[in-house]
Amino acid sequence: MNRRGLSSSLFSRLAAILLASLALAGCVTTAGYVDPQTGPWSGRLSLQVQSDPPQSFSAAFELAGDAGRGELRLFSPFGNTLAELRWQPADAVLVQGGSERHYESVDRLLEQATGAPLSAQALFDWLRGQNTAIAGWQADLSQWRQGRLSARRETPPAAELRLALDR
Repeated sequence: MNRRGLSSSLFSRLAAILLASLALAGCVTTAGYVDPQTGPWSGRLSLQVQSDPPQSFSAAFELAGDAGRGELRLFSPFGNTLAELRWQPADAVLVQGGSERHYESVDRLLEQATGAPLSAQALFDWLRGQNTAIAGWQADLSQWRQGRLSARRETPPAAELRLALDR
């Protein structure tokens, strides 16, 4: 599926996975200093979900915050904003195409988006280079120092997330 025809379900999946996945410690963006705990971070991501039909998506992103409170923006290759996510305790909001979808937490948004329980805190840990276990998911941190991270879920629907952070 191309970016223009991206379903809101896959877009929600992508956005949710990404919002909890982009806090690599020590990554430097072109904007300057990056705090290892709260960013801001930027780069590119791709997500493939082996659903029926299979879906894939890629976007540029900017992220600030942590698993408890933050903001994520996703961009097309031309710089247009595809979606914005904001979260804080007890509320997560996905803004896309002029509409808003609310979730009771960032973890609930992640679960809705990926089809499996997924801890935002554990994903932020992965991005800080800490291989925190999440049931059903396997993180590959072997290229963490180069600003690359991937995570794979083998249980249906299988999914693979890849991140490349700007340095």
